[in-house]
Amino acid sequence: MAPPAALIGAAGGAHEEGVMTVAETCRMAKEHAAAIAFSSDADKNKMLALAADALVAHAGEIIAVNAEEVAACTRGAQFQDRLMLNEARIAGIAEGLKKLIALACPVGEVIERHTTESGLDIARVRVPFGVIGIIYEARPNVTADAVGLCIKSGNAVVLRGSKDAYRTNAAIVSVIKGAIAGGGFDPEFIQLLSDCTREGAREFMRQKTLDVLIPRGSASLIQSTLENAEVPVIETGTGNCHVYVENSADLAMAQRILDNAKTQRTSVCNACESLVVDRSFAQKHLAELLAPLMQKKVELVGDEEACILVPEMKSATDEDFYTEFLAMKLSVKIVEGVDEAIAWINEHSTHHSEAIVTQNAAAAEKFLNEIDSACVYENASTRFTDGFEFGFGAEMGISTQKLHARGPMGLKELTSYKFVVKGNGQVRK
Repeated sequence: MAPPAALIGAAGGAHEEGVMTVAETCRMAKEHAAAIAFSSDADKNKMLALAADALVAHAGEIIAVNAEEVAACTRGAQFQDRLMLNEARIAGIAEGLKKLIALACPVGEVIERHTTESGLDIARVRVPFGVIGIIYEARPNVTADAVGLCIKSGNAVVLRGSKDAYRTNAAIVSVIKGAIAGGGFDPEFIQLLSDCTREGAREFMRQKTLDVLIPRGSASLIQSTLENAEVPVIETGTGNCHVYVENSADLAMAQRILDNAKTQRTSVCNACESLVVDRSFAQKHLAELLAPLMQKKVELVGDEEACILVPEMKSATDEDFYTEFLAMKLSVKIVEGVDEAIAWINEHSTHHSEAIVTQNAAAAEKFLNEIDSACVYENASTRFTDGFEFGFGAEMGISTQKLHARGPMGLKELTSYKFVVKGNGQVRK
């Protein structure tokens, strides 16, 4: 297997000598899609095991390349955190690939089956999409997660990460493809675009060799994909996630959930960005509720009533209540009961993940039923909206749309289906 460094250069432009164009890269994945689509579950699992072991074995080389990119990044601490890999994160990535081995392969699953009056046996059967394109920013862990999910679900994949992480992504792809090839398998169903320009991204969105395109990243990336794509898109959304503390909530539980949801990792889409609190609870406990965050220097912005209750808080703008901060910042809104909380959240959220902290079963049930988001929680942190935590092994993203997939996109969400019809000579009258 070639060492990663042999395959890693600077992020490419529109076209460089000896480097495949966007169209050529997508065609390459399409031409080799059968290599994974018709692989046995045992072979897919072997590929995953080889890839996981290789990532750990080459962790030092990947980290060395990644450290150079992190050092060169000038986009702030939160972006650098998303970009950064260390031994623990690589071990976590490898563990995610191994968890996929234990999961059932969805391909070939008979979703439903029936026999018609004419004697036709009709089965709806899961099949791979074919070629999945994924366009994402910074997070190099997405590179390995996407490859692993596509292996297990029988899909070819074309990866287009950001320029900031190109060399790290290239190192990961090189290691995985080398391991797969070393095991006697064709690795060319996995492709990484070398063109990291904006025009290259738009060209990628127009490639008809892709069966589906999945954007994962900022609101601007997702919007650009929706505007420019000429192939079907599964939209993964930004996360303006809310924690609502209802009047009956246990203070200690509410503190623990809010602290975890906001500060455990701020640069991710399932972090809490807005706190909604019942007025009667806020009047008694708002300062105590926010104390752990204030100790961690979280910037607080709130409505007029919240600012009176916590003088250290700054006044929030209307825009603040719609914003995914991805930083140590939180907006605070005081409401009069669960109905007002639900209306406020449905208006201001990005329909990603919302939580209620309560001891009132009726309030919890109303919240879970009426909040229009992909994931809703009763007495738990929004940080659990994640493929690993949901038991999916990994995820391709968190879908906030309602067609085809919603919430963490695991293996089944990366398949379509076809109808398999068996007869014995029937013709239609």
